[in-house]
Amino acid sequence: MQRLTVSLRGGFERREGSLVFSFTGQLDAYSEKHFTTYVNDVLEANPFPVIIDLTNIDFIDSSGLGALVQVAKHCKGTKRSFRLVGNARVVQTIKLVRLEEFLHLASDLKTALRQLSA
Repeated sequence: MQRLTVSLRGGFERREGSLVFSFTGQLDAYSEKHFTTYVNDVLEANPFPVIIDLTNIDFIDSSGLGALVQVAKHCKGTKRSFRLVGNARVVQTIKLVRLEEFLHLASDLKTALRQLSA
């Protein structure tokens, strides 16, 4: 994991033919630009399906949701599969704005990996 901002750390690994991004901390107006830049840089160099794991995110706001929407749109535009995994707080926020289908919300990382490998 590398420090993207004071409040956000992230990294990725290749697992079962997918890129699995993991983040901890806060995905908010302060960190969303760093998040988007980091994810897009990795996506440009790697053509694999994408999972973003936010189970260790403490806080997400509308800017963070916007960043996730941009990543989902980028994946759709490049015909790349995308899944999102979150903790109860993240899932509640995503469901509140009715983005669970657009963001392909999966219940856990194991399920997301299984969905992408099917």
